[in-house]
Amino acid sequence: MSTISNDFDHCLGDRVRAERELRGWSLSDLAGQSGVSRAMIHKIERGESSPTASLLGKLCGAFSLTVSSLIARAEAGSQRLTRRSEQQVWTDPETGYSRRHVSPANGSPFDIVEIDLPPGAAVAYPASSFVFLRQCIWIADGELTFAEGDVVHQLKSGDCLLLGPAADCEFRNRGAVNCRYVVTVLKAG
Repeated sequence: MSTISNDFDHCLGDRVRAERELRGWSLSDLAGQSGVSRAMIHKIERGESSPTASLLGKLCGAFSLTVSSLIARAEAGSQRLTRRSEQQVWTDPETGYSRRHVSPANGSPFDIVEIDLPPGAAVAYPASSFVFLRQCIWIADGELTFAEGDVVHQLKSGDCLLLGPAADCEFRNRGAVNCRYVVTVLKAG
């Protein structure tokens, strides 16, 4: 298993800056688009802060990218085969939630991500993170409470949910064991 280290925070920061500059945005522009403070974006770009999953979701929503795509771009991978031992795992410093980018980082229009959500953990993403995507969640192990706007889905091992229109979402593990699920993401139009 490969775990993204503090060195990766610098690569991720460089990628956030590159995505911002590619769009011709100032720090203030990105802050306005994402709802993340200028100060926090500046810390991330300098590699001085390891962003949470929710914060990355906000930045990616502004960029019209998936979190997985941003991480893959930071890794600068372009191969068609990614062995499990080569797949990057990122762990949210706030919740212990970890995400393994399973699909090769080759610019494909879809991503496959494996998530491990510890008992009691919850991760929320704003609707802006989903506007440009179609997603499907498949539960491999455990149970997941998934709030999609005002609709709450209780998902168990083997269940698969195709997400509806973009809405604020929360992934919550109310169980006593880790919940492992796979998210397949397809960029819309």
